[in-house]
Amino acid sequence: MARQGFVPYLLGSAFHRLAFVEFGNPAAAAVLCIHGLTRNGRDFDPLAESLADRFHVICPDLPGRGQSDWLPDSALYQPGSYVIALGHLLAWLNKPVVWIGTSLGGICGMMMAATPGAPITRLVLNDIGPSIPASALSRIRDYMTTTPEYFAKHADVERYLRRVHAPFGPLTDAQWAHLAYYSARRLDGGGLALHYDPAIATPIIASTPMTADLSPIWQQIRVPVLAIRGESSDLLTEETFAAMEADGATGLTIADTGHAPALMDAPTIGVIRDFLESGRQ
Repeated sequence: MARQGFVPYLLGSAFHRLAFVEFGNPAAAAVLCIHGLTRNGRDFDPLAESLADRFHVICPDLPGRGQSDWLPDSALYQPGSYVIALGHLLAWLNKPVVWIGTSLGGICGMMMAATPGAPITRLVLNDIGPSIPASALSRIRDYMTTTPEYFAKHADVERYLRRVHAPFGPLTDAQWAHLAYYSARRLDGGGLALHYDPAIATPIIASTPMTADLSPIWQQIRVPVLAIRGESSDLLTEETFAAMEADGATGLTIADTGHAPALMDAPTIGVIRDFLESGRQ
């Protein structure tokens, strides 16, 4: 069962709260699961519940998402700020962790794993790598500019998620309903909105999409890596994925999936579990 928690972190001249849910025994080996751009930590519930018998699984909401505080300046919604917040969470945990990161969560994981002294022992990168095509970043920017501001009911949220997140893969009705429930926040005047600060889109909309080269960060990573790719992903290309495998990463391609695999199906969870267990031997 999920347990809600918060840690404070200092960003700029103020403290903010980073929310998380945790599963399993706090004395067990830690697994930290970090979500993508517009998502939240509850995306990992099926994975966390499957791992909780052997691991302490912690799933935070990045700043501005879910139960975490919104930031006072949209310019703060950048990976560097997220790494600062997550660094406070790592300090609070005070033990080695396996990092599982989807998309933006994987970028933060690469940044953290490349930092000397980081307590990361293994890294699972879900549909993210050291090169991100400009075309994929342009698609994300366009998607962020057309996000609805209002939904009448959860069924409308679910319908929207099924459309924009169809690349997550062939999820069950129960899994889509789960995502919709935790993706919505109630508005004061009635109705629902997506469960994040709309200002997270401001830096993205203001940017000019260019191919992102994270190879200097990637080359500093010295821990074992499991790289997961959606078969039709436009963000993690086949070429970049193959280069990651050539550099020593263990590769897993998920069929009938794009950006980014939801990590909710039993076969994928099994591969992740095996990767985690191999680090305990």
